[in-house]
Amino acid sequence: MNYIGKEMRRVDGYAKVTGKARYAAEFQIPHLTHGYILTSTIAKGRIVRIDTRAAEAAPGVIKVLTHLNSVKPVSDEVKKKGEDLSFRALVDDRIHFSAQPIAVVVASTFEQARHASRLIQVDYAAETAHTDFDALLGQAHDPTPDESPKPRGNPAAAFAGAKVKVEAAYTMPIEHHNPMEPHGGIGYWIGDTLTVVNKSQNVHQDREQLAGYFGIPIERVNVVSLFVGGAFGSCLRPNYYTFLLGAVSKAVGRPVKIVYTRRQMFSGHGYRPYYRVELGLGADAAGKLQAIRYRHVLNTSRIEAFNEAFFRNARSLYACANVEDRFEVVETDLPTPQAMRAPGTISQMFGIECAMDELAYALKMDPLQLRLANYAETDPETGKPFSSKALRECYSLAAETFGWSKRTPEPRSMRDGRLLVGWGMATGTWAAMQMPALARVVLKADGSAQVGSATADIGPGTYTVMTLIAAEYLGLDAKRVQFELGDTRLPKAPSQGGSWTTASVGSAIHGAAREIRGKLLELARQDGQAAFAGLDVDKVELADGRLQPIGNPDAGLDVAKLMRQHGLQQLDVVHESKPSAERKKYATAAHGAQFIEVKVDPDTGMVQVTRVIEATACGKIMNPLTSHSQEIGGVVMGIGMALSEGTEVDHRYGRMLNASLADYHVPVNADVHLIETMFVEENDTIVNPLGVKGMGELGMVGIPAAIANAVFHATGKRIRELPITPDKLIG
Repeated sequence: MNYIGKEMRRVDGYAKVTGKARYAAEFQIPHLTHGYILTSTIAKGRIVRIDTRAAEAAPGVIKVLTHLNSVKPVSDEVKKKGEDLSFRALVDDRIHFSAQPIAVVVASTFEQARHASRLIQVDYAAETAHTDFDALLGQAHDPTPDESPKPRGNPAAAFAGAKVKVEAAYTMPIEHHNPMEPHGGIGYWIGDTLTVVNKSQNVHQDREQLAGYFGIPIERVNVVSLFVGGAFGSCLRPNYYTFLLGAVSKAVGRPVKIVYTRRQMFSGHGYRPYYRVELGLGADAAGKLQAIRYRHVLNTSRIEAFNEAFFRNARSLYACANVEDRFEVVETDLPTPQAMRAPGTISQMFGIECAMDELAYALKMDPLQLRLANYAETDPETGKPFSSKALRECYSLAAETFGWSKRTPEPRSMRDGRLLVGWGMATGTWAAMQMPALARVVLKADGSAQVGSATADIGPGTYTVMTLIAAEYLGLDAKRVQFELGDTRLPKAPSQGGSWTTASVGSAIHGAAREIRGKLLELARQDGQAAFAGLDVDKVELADGRLQPIGNPDAGLDVAKLMRQHGLQQLDVVHESKPSAERKKYATAAHGAQFIEVKVDPDTGMVQVTRVIEATACGKIMNPLTSHSQEIGGVVMGIGMALSEGTEVDHRYGRMLNASLADYHVPVNADVHLIETMFVEENDTIVNPLGVKGMGELGMVGIPAAIANAVFHATGKRIRELPITPDKLIG
């Protein structure tokens, strides 16, 4: 391999550090105007009166749009039928959540629009809003009971008869994605065609929704998203401003830019919901699990059902014959939640992995040995073999590197001077998914290639890894490959989420390169090249600009010369990749092990994560440089979830309180110490032709649980409520 498995610097790195990378709100469009969103001050009710006259008379103001004069989505008829319940902005007088958009002021400058928005007078008929999850817990229900699996075995009886039991509840607060780049974009019409330059993880989905909103053919909508300054799931589906970009620009007849303020980021794109995870584990005296009883409750909005029951880790992580899992929701008068990095799985795993640690202490058993005693060699739910599973090797590598054998098990038994030292561990897992995806590959006679797919790059290095894959399988210098993404004029790709982008789009590029190889092989046959007689496409390869039989480079042909001989300036292929039928015979997942050291000040309760060793098994590593970066980023985000992140809600007003980066505490450099990430590679061509599994979500999954377990080891205090703040340790 010339490129796969070798470190490659980001191909877009220079553009990003020099400012040449153009983010959505940075595009320079002639005659650009600026829109500023005014939001509601109540959480529930309706608008009785909205007076915009003073705003309309303010300097620079072009137009003020409210529900009284805004463009109404044609697709509201779809919403009425219950087919799409997502929130629409400025469609009626109803208020569904605090800080809901109620007006957009359009002016010549941002400052003029913002000033004018403060001149709008609004009267409400307020209703009582209910946003307190705990107060509403009694109303929790399963929103899709017909889709929920039945218990496996007899969990109630098995739990009752278990020799050792653990029962506990774990809670996680609302969290916000807080990417560096605020959400926003620019919308403009040329005739009857709408173009939206947007911050997006799925431009084709944005396009389809906009076409439905305005009742126009999809071909008359273009969406562009070339660079994304972080997303973490916050742009997985169109946010309300996406429609406003089209509606407002249509109303004023000029391009309009709308960008959220940081405060509006807390009500404009969803959030990780509040979670309560209730667990009961029953085991025999040797630590073998006899029963797992699991209940997962999260909050949703009243206007749209949101649930994260798509992964059920309690049923598949450990070998156990008796499992019951329940997924329920509580309806609140808050905005609809949204997927956030490692959605569903990280909340489940926090509960499961903390409960496993509690069970290990109850059994007086090493936490790693307990996990090995319940290691699932095949999928416990389906009985299918794993396409690959190197979790055992991850445990071994990470434990040895960390020095786990030197741990003394008693809480408060390890110190560094006056600081309490704690060691904890956990397991991570994430489904190894692949989605249908299209990619275009154009191989040119000058020895270059253009490759394109309408995927996104929210930061993991998509530009780079797709360039790398194309260069590898086209046999070109990577500098001669140009990869394009983020434009609906390119072939359709799935959203960048779920850690499936490389498996999906990368497989499409791999397939397109194979088709190109087949076309070149046919040209060689037409020329009567004896070395290629009787060979099929999988018996030849492209390397260093040559088509050659595998293992016989001396018989190779110069590709550029071959194409010119046939009068071809380029070969153009659009390939669609789909999950293979073979995958259905196997369970497919990626796994990892996390070992963490914390140091706790016994007087102040301050916790520092001083050392993280993470070993991950996620198939073939395409680019170690960006792969390690992904895992380190996941660790840092896990540290934030464990120790500092949480959105406070004032339930009197249903409003997010700490809606700024000064008050919502994400980790900073001082919070991050030694992080070492390692990979145990797996040879797995069942998951996809490239043998890759997703890692972006996986790197975060076990971190909060491992930290919580380490904090208990350090202090003897079991904190089951995230984040683990000093008050919970010294109170």
